[in-house]
Amino acid sequence: MEPLPLDPRGAPVPRYGSGSLADLLPAVVVGMGVPDGHVPSGAAGAAGAAGGAGLALEPADRVCVFLVDGLGWEQLRAHTELAPFLSSLLPGAAPLTAGFPATTAASLASVGCGLPPGVHGLAGYRVLDPDTGGLMNQLRWDPYTDPQLWQPYPTVFQRAHAAGVAVSQVSAPGFEHTPLTRIALSGGSYLGRTDAGERMDLAARRLAADGRTLVYTYYAELDGAGHRYGTGSAEWRGQLRHVDGLAQRLAEQLPPRSALYITADHGMVDVPQTPEARWDFDTDWELRAGVALLGGEGRARHVYAVPGAAADVHAVWSEVLAGAAWVATREEAVELGWFGPVVEPRVLPRIGDVVVAMTGDAAIVASTTEPNESALIGMHGSMTTAEQLVPLLRVRT
Repeated sequence: MEPLPLDPRGAPVPRYGSGSLADLLPAVVVGMGVPDGHVPSGAAGAAGAAGGAGLALEPADRVCVFLVDGLGWEQLRAHTELAPFLSSLLPGAAPLTAGFPATTAASLASVGCGLPPGVHGLAGYRVLDPDTGGLMNQLRWDPYTDPQLWQPYPTVFQRAHAAGVAVSQVSAPGFEHTPLTRIALSGGSYLGRTDAGERMDLAARRLAADGRTLVYTYYAELDGAGHRYGTGSAEWRGQLRHVDGLAQRLAEQLPPRSALYITADHGMVDVPQTPEARWDFDTDWELRAGVALLGGEGRARHVYAVPGAAADVHAVWSEVLAGAAWVATREEAVELGWFGPVVEPRVLPRIGDVVVAMTGDAAIVASTTEPNESALIGMHGSMTTAEQLVPLLRVRT
């Protein structure tokens, strides 16, 4: 018996407004006395678009947020023996949801802006740029478009800095001047250090400054190992051990009256190297029919139809991917809140005519047009718990 299409109403929508990544920094800075920590001036749907109101964090004057790219809640819990320090923080902790799509560009913008994708506008890995008619890679910012027009709201860091908080980003030097940093993570001082251990030491020193202090630091290599080798690999396991050491190194240097929050931008799914797990868009005539552009990434696709073909594309993708994906029209995905309670008019055309969120461990690859991405083992983007749930681990002194 052939599987039936999955009802998109059954997809587990991220906990926007109560327990998503977009809620973390607003809750932090409200606890530091920043009066407009929840909603930046001018953001649409202020009552529900921005987060923080439903996430309770104990106030602290000195806060560090350490974001580990790719450290999913489920992956950490499955490998506690590799991360004894992080695992010691699990009792009493609860995960956040990344937001949809669960991908780095969207998640970092949610963290830094305190807004869901439907408002900040970074709604995927690759999305349509309505001004050019082509796809825009929002991680690499290629082809270039004006960052401030693409994401016009101030970051939480900028709002906190304006309110008198000493703000620092401590990250790799190469990220300092990227458009993604500019529109998602800027505000205060950027302190570039190549060595991750030095970043931990510097973050701790910055926390010791007088007055209210907010520090953000970031580690990328766990995600890279997962993409290339999978989360069951020796390379990924070694990276998790290293992350555990970095987190402990930072925690042991925290000055008095500090709070450290360790989180991530998404989890990960290992996609088997089999035809059954990898639908190849470039060789599948049914999936290609009526499609003008294929956006997103393997686990979360934006499908842009040729004019007049959206309904047919939706029907075909729903049938072909029956049982393996939640397939929604743009209107359904927006109404169901996949991108947040509000999707601003400027963001709406960036979303595919058809939006696909994979279940299980399968992916939609494109072997010819996306050879590098299609070769990855670890992927992410969808709404499964393996991708959505990210830790919120706390250390207080």
